[in-house]
Amino acid sequence: MLLHFAAGDQTAPYGCRLYTASRMWLDSPEAADLPRLLSDLTTVVNDNIARANVAGHRWHPLGPEASLVNGGTMSLPEGAVFLGVGVSTLDSVQGDWYQIAARLGVGQSGFDLRGQGYARLVDGTALHVDRNPHAPVGRRGVRSTKTIEPDRISFYNPDEHLTSEGDERTRQVWQSLKELNATLTGYLHGRPV
Repeated sequence: MLLHFAAGDQTAPYGCRLYTASRMWLDSPEAADLPRLLSDLTTVVNDNIARANVAGHRWHPLGPEASLVNGGTMSLPEGAVFLGVGVSTLDSVQGDWYQIAARLGVGQSGFDLRGQGYARLVDGTALHVDRNPHAPVGRRGVRSTKTIEPDRISFYNPDEHLTSEGDERTRQVWQSLKELNATLTGYLHGRPV
């Protein structure tokens, strides 16, 4: 899981710098069910918020108490704001991780692994990244419900309905990620660190 934040920085492109905190899970039955894992995280976030409210203090996903993350940027500059949440998985169009792992070494190596990432941002943007090592040159593998090129005005977006496409499991991932992002956004958005 990835939590994205931004803070003003005049030396960075577009005047702000991105900060990402992360949490990784070891292979386990709980981690294998991504929609459920994301739903469970939403429950954890709601519980942490409720406990902080009862105790009369503010909770933050980076901690120090009840942290959701264990890597990446663990402290933020003053004024950093929450941008959204993402998740990365080795499950892909090639199959789930267990199917893919069984084929490694038999005509496939670690360099052939695909994988994908999903993200939901505070403005409602949904992003899907397909990490395909065999994609043709020039194909980025990034799809977004809104334009990702800040200098380009687009009147047609073939990925506008990205979150309602795909199989049932993919739509469940999008829904669970939307709920987690909405919970974090509702609590953190507009509250600088």
